[in-house]
Amino acid sequence: MSKEELGFETIQLGHGSGGLMTRELLDKIIFNTFSNPYLDQKHDGSIVDFKGKIAISTDSFVVSPIFFKGGDIGELAVNGTVNDVAMCGAIPKYLTLAFIIEEGLKIDEFITIVNSIKNSADESGVQIITGDTKVVERGKGDKIFINTTGFGGVNPKAKIAAEHIEVGDKILLNGYIAQHGMAIMSQREGLEFESTIESDTTNLNFLVNDLINEFGDKIHLFRDPTRGGVASVLSEISQDINKGIVIYEDKIPLEKQVAAACEILGLDPLYVANEGVFLVIVDASISDDVLLFMKKDKKGKNAAFIGEITQEHPSKVVMQSTIGGKRIVTPLIGEQLPRIC
Repeated sequence: MSKEELGFETIQLGHGSGGLMTRELLDKIIFNTFSNPYLDQKHDGSIVDFKGKIAISTDSFVVSPIFFKGGDIGELAVNGTVNDVAMCGAIPKYLTLAFIIEEGLKIDEFITIVNSIKNSADESGVQIITGDTKVVERGKGDKIFINTTGFGGVNPKAKIAAEHIEVGDKILLNGYIAQHGMAIMSQREGLEFESTIESDTTNLNFLVNDLINEFGDKIHLFRDPTRGGVASVLSEISQDINKGIVIYEDKIPLEKQVAAACEILGLDPLYVANEGVFLVIVDASISDDVLLFMKKDKKGKNAAFIGEITQEHPSKVVMQSTIGGKRIVTPLIGEQLPRIC
């Protein structure tokens, strides 16, 4: 579908009225793109069958700019929620999709975002089953905001909870950190600098599910370090379990270009947002096997062991530096850069 076929070039307030213009937008773009038996009913909701436990996660996406190296707000909205459901030990199956669009958004941009959502949903194995579209006046939004809610059945082999974490457990990462945050920052007005860094946004649900099927309850926790980065997530975990965490600076996977960009901007990569990275805390007896397993997957090929749970310094994260020193890693205070996801 193109703007020529639609007969309009920008989103107008009438597209949020609930009348004929709304119906045209929904029929020609939304329903046409995401067609499936649930959505095709064109009802205010959908009825689906679930057996056993389900995981539900909702997230809103306000990233600026809406198009960035390696992705866009639509892809981010799908992957972000799919990954949040997966971190619960569940298999994402359905998504809701809600748009808040600013009057004046170019229809070509909207179509690109919708197609990106469709592609990402297909790649993640999820269906869009219900949603909502609102339009706000020019100047009352910023192009487009998206909310997604994900649902999925919990893998029966999963026993994912912080309460299962024990002293001696190992902490692993599936890949390079800080790529998404630095990709956004490299394009943000006032911060632009030469860079080919791309966002790492991707779905992680298949690798996570494979890990659960292979290692079961020996995997104690998954977390995706989005806003606040690895440092903030580990700090939260340490406080929640009242145990110490030690991480090793020389073990943390970080691309040279990302490290250089962080240095230019005076940022610590441990606090920079990620969208294709997860932390996994596992029983020490399987840590080597988990690492090898991840490295065989394209989304875990740069996986690394980065730390462990300790009885020392409870509720604190301590990093051992490459030169042998130690420092406490605190959670992020305030905001490094707003609207990163």
